Amino acid sequence: MNYPKRDVPAGLPEKFSDIKLGKPMNYAAGKLAVAKTLQHGFMEMGVVKSFRALSRMNQNDGFDCPSCAWGDPERPSKLGEYCENGAKALADEATNSHIGATFFKNNSVEDLARLTDYELNKFGRITEPLVLRPGNIHYESISWTEAFELMAGELHKLSNPDEAIFYTSGRSSNEAAFLYGMFARAFGTNNMPDCSNMCHESSGVALSETLGIGKGSVKLEDLYEAEVIIVAGQNPGTNHPRMLSALEKCKENGGRVISINPLEESGLVRFKNPQTIKGMLGAGEEIADIHLPVRINQDIPLIKLITKKLALLDQNSGQVFDHAFIEKYTQGYSKLMTDLAAYEETDLLTKCGVDEALINQTVSLLSKKSKIIVCWAMGLTQHKNGVANIREYINLILLKGALGKPGAGTCPVRGHSNVQGDRSVGIMHFVDKGLNQRIAEHLGFKAPEKTGFDVVKAMQAMYDRKAKIFMALGGNFLMAASDTEYTAEALRRCSLTVQVSTKLNRSHLVTGETALILPTFGRSEKDEKEGKLRYITVENSMGKVKKSRGLLKPASHTIMSEPEIIANLANAYFKGEHPVDWIGMGDDYSLIRDKIDKVAKGFDSTEERLKNSGYYLPNNVRNLDFSMLPDGKAQLTINHLPELHVKDDEFVLMTIRSHDQFNTTIYGLDDRYRGVYNERRVVFMNPEDIKKLGLKELEVVDMTSLYDNKQRTAKKFKIVPYTIPVGNLAAYYPETNVLIPYNHFADKSHTPISKSVIVKIKKI
Repeated sequence: MNYPKRDVPAGLPEKFSDIKLGKPMNYAAGKLAVAKTLQHGFMEMGVVKSFRALSRMNQNDGFDCPSCAWGDPERPSKLGEYCENGAKALADEATNSHIGATFFKNNSVEDLARLTDYELNKFGRITEPLVLRPGNIHYESISWTEAFELMAGELHKLSNPDEAIFYTSGRSSNEAAFLYGMFARAFGTNNMPDCSNMCHESSGVALSETLGIGKGSVKLEDLYEAEVIIVAGQNPGTNHPRMLSALEKCKENGGRVISINPLEESGLVRFKNPQTIKGMLGAGEEIADIHLPVRINQDIPLIKLITKKLALLDQNSGQVFDHAFIEKYTQGYSKLMTDLAAYEETDLLTKCGVDEALINQTVSLLSKKSKIIVCWAMGLTQHKNGVANIREYINLILLKGALGKPGAGTCPVRGHSNVQGDRSVGIMHFVDKGLNQRIAEHLGFKAPEKTGFDVVKAMQAMYDRKAKIFMALGGNFLMAASDTEYTAEALRRCSLTVQVSTKLNRSHLVTGETALILPTFGRSEKDEKEGKLRYITVENSMGKVKKSRGLLKPASHTIMSEPEIIANLANAYFKGEHPVDWIGMGDDYSLIRDKIDKVAKGFDSTEERLKNSGYYLPNNVRNLDFSMLPDGKAQLTINHLPELHVKDDEFVLMTIRSHDQFNTTIYGLDDRYRGVYNERRVVFMNPEDIKKLGLKELEVVDMTSLYDNKQRTAKKFKIVPYTIPVGNLAAYYPETNVLIPYNHFADKSHTPISKSVIVKIKKI
């Protein structure tokens, strides 16, 4: 049956607010951050609820922050172990604003789609399960039983299991992710794309190839002891603010910080710790000793140049590189030195665009130090050569012997609170034979052996009508993925789309023929079953597993926890005839943790070990065990320079977050650290480029990209002069995701090229 097409646009409305520009701030946090934190919390939650929740966030007996995945100290601060953006995430989740069937009766999906993501998010928590039936433009109430029967019925209609896609967001707990992944496999597919495909997949590939594990090696305390911390392609002041406390401790202990990024971000200039007198009343702590304003996606020539200069110093002294470490633990040194010799320093210098005096300062510092940590985020991963970017930094770490000791190692900083845990408990599209064997042994069913779809292939499968059902465990897939128009059309071609969510987002509006919204608990909410308080577990960026127990009254008595949603779906599909006790595990999370211990690699005695502050999963790099790699050694690698063919009238654009946003969730319209207020549709541009194009401040332009003869356009952005390398641009996502082609991505990892999109600027 052909139903009328809903008039729902894919992208964001192209409308402006009353923009105001100020000077970029030269520090992060301080009194202003405290004021903004309280203002946001009081507005969303009220005074009493705000203080009650904040006092328990990231505490050993409390709940884990729903924002980023930064690690917690062994003894969290009793003054508060949270940052401004974590507090905003809490307030956003625990808001007193609620919506249900009555709201959707009065607001069609067509009308809602004409609002911005900021406006959609402000409506509040969804309080009951909802269905959008074929041909309708209004969601209506549906019982949980009918929702599960509808989903099970649609799954049974599929010709084969690979016509279903099960997407996971990083907000899910270990328990929910494990159960979800096991249901997908029991159903018969490995189509389990997840948000890491769009962000740190490049890190996982690079680290696995070179060091044998797709995770970082450092613990939080290592940052305190480091002699040098390199922060590359990362903006901790906005995206991981609690990291600034660790950098501050490093500086207080005599360590140095090097920032490598096209933009000089406020948090890496100076940090005013709101828990100290110095931070609240004084100047705070200067963070970056050296800032290298590298051109977008030119980290490889920069690190090659630094390594080449270090190698020349080492030739004279033999004491710059750790040759004993290189000989014992690495492979590929001679080939790497030969490769470096083939490059001219002047060519590398020109490509990276950094002043040579700054590079020489960096070389001088690194030549004398061995306890070095490299931290990075999307600024390295989201390029065609994202894997190579990270491998080049790992070369530097290996040459300096900066592994397997306190104050040294790798630190990919995850942007979502349990994205690493999801992968650890089995959310993956590829086949792990060991995992499949343990599933058969401990869960009693045979897992599929065919590689599933990652995010890119999932989008293609839906677009080509080879996948008909899309289910998302959290997240806002439409606005997180690249190529917004293409992704929207892919979702529209599904027969059923299902979103397990806490709040309204655009993925609820651009749907398949039938759509379900299944409301669930927030991280801060009390999860009780028959009077018994339940808890979940998460894994942070440092590989530590800890428990999280909410304390706030749930938004509604008609919402359901993620494990229970998955368990009830599985029970409805299998009709109670399956070796896994789905309902039992949905009711009692300790049963899930018992199966995680048996099935997921590295988990052991979780229930007992969580009685304290949690435990670290095994990490071979900390023990300098590279037995899983060729010849049992860490791999030094040869990485080619990136190939960016940019014409004279083109620019390289990187997408960024504002300070009033977490991933695709927009808290407000200000980016005070960069001096932009009350507007998001802006493009940061070097004044020389503005002058060259005959433009002026706040002039309105379109940005266009051209890949494979297809032009994509991001309409109506205002020019903001900014300190950024000539030829480079920066603008906020998700507004600019429309420019990113779905079929251009990082080699090996398929991570989108969000940080190096070639565009043109067109004056309106």
